[in-house]
Amino acid sequence: MAIDNTKLVNVGRSTKFGMGAVNSVIQRASSLVFDSVADKKLATKNRAEGELFYGRRGTLTHFSLQQAMTELEGGAGCYLYPCGAAAVANSILAFVACGDHLLMTGAAYEPTQDFCHQVLGKMGVTTTFYNPTVGAGIRDLIRPNTKVVFLESPSSITMEVQDVPAMVSAIRAVNPEIIIMIDNTWAAGVLFQALAHDIDISIQAGTKYIVGHSDAMIGTAVANERCWAQLREHSYLMGQMVDADTAYVAARGLRTMGVRLKQHHQSSIDIAQWLSERPEVARVNHPALPSCKGHEFYLRDFSGSCGLFSFILNKRLSADELATYLDNFQHFSMAYSWGGYESLILANQPEELNAIRPVNPVDFTGTLVRVHIGLEDIADLIEDLAAGFERIG
Repeated sequence: MAIDNTKLVNVGRSTKFGMGAVNSVIQRASSLVFDSVADKKLATKNRAEGELFYGRRGTLTHFSLQQAMTELEGGAGCYLYPCGAAAVANSILAFVACGDHLLMTGAAYEPTQDFCHQVLGKMGVTTTFYNPTVGAGIRDLIRPNTKVVFLESPSSITMEVQDVPAMVSAIRAVNPEIIIMIDNTWAAGVLFQALAHDIDISIQAGTKYIVGHSDAMIGTAVANERCWAQLREHSYLMGQMVDADTAYVAARGLRTMGVRLKQHHQSSIDIAQWLSERPEVARVNHPALPSCKGHEFYLRDFSGSCGLFSFILNKRLSADELATYLDNFQHFSMAYSWGGYESLILANQPEELNAIRPVNPVDFTGTLVRVHIGLEDIADLIEDLAAGFERIG
């Protein structure tokens, strides 16, 4: 696993942002005072470029985190949002209008799909959902009015890894003006370098690994030069912002993200390999394992994995069996989200997944279990999972 921990420790920590402290200051402000008319004019002129202007544009706390994320992901700028879903929605909204067409992976995060159905549809934006494993075949789905292609790799829940280079190359060959975005949350923006793969905007729910402790919500979108100004101004006009305390917590989380990810990576692989040998398990969907669709792309494009993956049981659990299974774990809690220090577990039946996958229905009949492997001792987590199998026979 390769992560530049030195960079994670130092990005966004200039003297300007810290004012002598190790961490950036927490600057809570709505109004920012100008000492003269000349200062006001200068701030107004440079308000989009990190000059203190008005609280909604950001304070030193926000600028520190934005600079850090921009440097980490190799972009021209970073916008901050109150959550990952807001980052997804506003990134798309910044580049589509009535009559436009969007290509969206059919295995995307469910709220992303709901946004396409319930919001973009009302605006006259048409969405085509595509099979996440389409690869270069994405070219055949592009229309003259296609403005955005949205990727998510690995996919939510079923964890398919997309052939991003083949997809990007095919899209650029048809229409180089199309904006390509990716939900890069699984990779925490550092395990997969999206912009280096010619993607225009890399989006994250920083709620997960950037914050790392399940106690704050934030979204980020890092854009390249051609998209940054439009993303920034549209998001500003939509009123998108983050409070200074949350920005501070996220910036602080960056400092330990590398060492946390290293542990998530190793623990998740060890447990995934243990699960792959269990008779109760039909398949393990962990990108680092050959059983996962797109494993070869993970090996080629990613520098490591996080703690999130899923596995499929050999049988479909009844409602009572599923309750018995999920209700009695000692170390795995049932909760939405992931990325914190604690281990989590949720389950889906095949028909539930098919209801949110408008294309490429699932290829299994057993119950799917999604886990996030936290920072507990591996032996304790394996013991807990083994006891779960005992409960369902």
